[in-house]
Amino acid sequence: MAASNEIQRPWLGYRKYPDRLNLAQEVLEESIERGLSNRAALIGDAGTITYEELNRRVNALAANLIHRGLKRRDTALIVMGNGTEFAVVFLAAVKLGIIPVLVNSLLSADELRMIVEQAQTGWVFTEAARAGAVRELRRAGFFNHVVCAGEREPGEISFASLAQDRGMLVTASDTAADEAAFIVYTSGTTGTPKGIVHAHRWIVALGDLNRYRLPPQQNDVIMATGEWSFISALGHNLLFPLRNGVTGAILSGRATPENVLRYIEKYRITVLHSVATVYRRLLAMPAFEKQHDLSSLRCAHSTGEALREATYKEWKARVGSELYEHYGVSEYQLVIGHGVRHPVKPGSVGKLLPGVEAAILNDDFKPVENGELGRFAISTADPGLFLGYYKDQGRTEAVIRNGWYFTGDLAYKDDEGYFFIAGRRDDCFKSRGIFISPTEIENALQKHPAIVEAAVVAQPDVEIGNKIRAVVVLAPGQAPSDNMAQSVRDLLRTQIAPYKIPHIIEFAQHLPKSAVGKILRSALILQRDK
Repeated sequence: MAASNEIQRPWLGYRKYPDRLNLAQEVLEESIERGLSNRAALIGDAGTITYEELNRRVNALAANLIHRGLKRRDTALIVMGNGTEFAVVFLAAVKLGIIPVLVNSLLSADELRMIVEQAQTGWVFTEAARAGAVRELRRAGFFNHVVCAGEREPGEISFASLAQDRGMLVTASDTAADEAAFIVYTSGTTGTPKGIVHAHRWIVALGDLNRYRLPPQQNDVIMATGEWSFISALGHNLLFPLRNGVTGAILSGRATPENVLRYIEKYRITVLHSVATVYRRLLAMPAFEKQHDLSSLRCAHSTGEALREATYKEWKARVGSELYEHYGVSEYQLVIGHGVRHPVKPGSVGKLLPGVEAAILNDDFKPVENGELGRFAISTADPGLFLGYYKDQGRTEAVIRNGWYFTGDLAYKDDEGYFFIAGRRDDCFKSRGIFISPTEIENALQKHPAIVEAAVVAQPDVEIGNKIRAVVVLAPGQAPSDNMAQSVRDLLRTQIAPYKIPHIIEFAQHLPKSAVGKILRSALILQRDK
């Protein structure tokens, strides 16, 4: 790997953008203008779609949305898994200046209701296989228009009919670069959802970071194992490949080791994006690298939780391709990451990329010394940073101080400039690479009639990063049992998404508390470690 200053230097115009910019136009129409019309844009079990065909479908849906009366700055909820329909809806909305609102497609009706009540959107796009929560809310009067791909119910609009080509050419909306382009919803530290608003300029600011960290190659086929409602997968699997003129592969079904391996072989994946859990599960399979053709894979990327040095070394020894680790937050996307520009230092998340102003600060907003733990922060002047939390100025102001956005993570930097993420300052944690809010789960637990108190903490786990551990106090007359634990899980399945269900449910006589009655989570963690 070369290390000359020329290779380290970004290109002319790096992360520069015009005052007027439309994200959809940037990722799709610009690629077509470069002569890529007949190249595969997306491939998957549903078939292959070229850049030209994708653009035609986006234009057709956009024309019909105009006909239906949607206009710039309206919002439209997307509750879909990864697929061509998701891509078409997202890009058509953004092209018109309509703001797509992205949510995890596995949310329960109660979880989705909180988002809908805040977003106040009358339009939702879904698919038959994931429409349960949407339909429950529609029957309660929350939506004016439900567009469904696949088998629809009475009163719903057929996606196929809404996407019919009317022969009308739609021009991209003349949006400002700093205008809201899309919203990603995720759980907040209080358990209530937060809508993270990103601007059109995000595609240049983060897209250029992606190009610099890992320059695309003409034959690239990129796959991410996460749902596109998460900004990491949205960028790495859909938007960045389109902007780079390469192909995105769509993983159908769960990201099991067997499924991931099957797709790598079937579609000749060159770049894989996943979480550390998936790589650990792959490495737990004896001789998987000898039983599957992984020769197409030039590199893989891990995020969401610490990869750990042992995992990195075993992957390199067995698979041979590079395994890069990177760190990101939903309010930005990828902040720091290993790539071709610097040697990998296992255990770290790499060095800062050019143009990214981030720092490790103490509580007085002063930089800490190398090796010292501090609060990881990103400059609010960075064009890739979010615009704020949707309709929540108080929460936005709470994370921005003195020109810095504080991620909530603790980190330190070594003398070579490599960053190491130490974990969260608050009580939240990640399991399988997904952010978990204990308060949200505790609220759901306490809806069980036999539970009077509950606390949720992380339990470190080699495979998935952290298991979700719930400690509950039962009401008088209720006895701990396996049947009781199963009853609790059965209730939770109706309240929260499957990935939030505790792996461990423990029963206790009481929870440790402070003098003012606050539950002491640290004491629960100490009890676990004894």
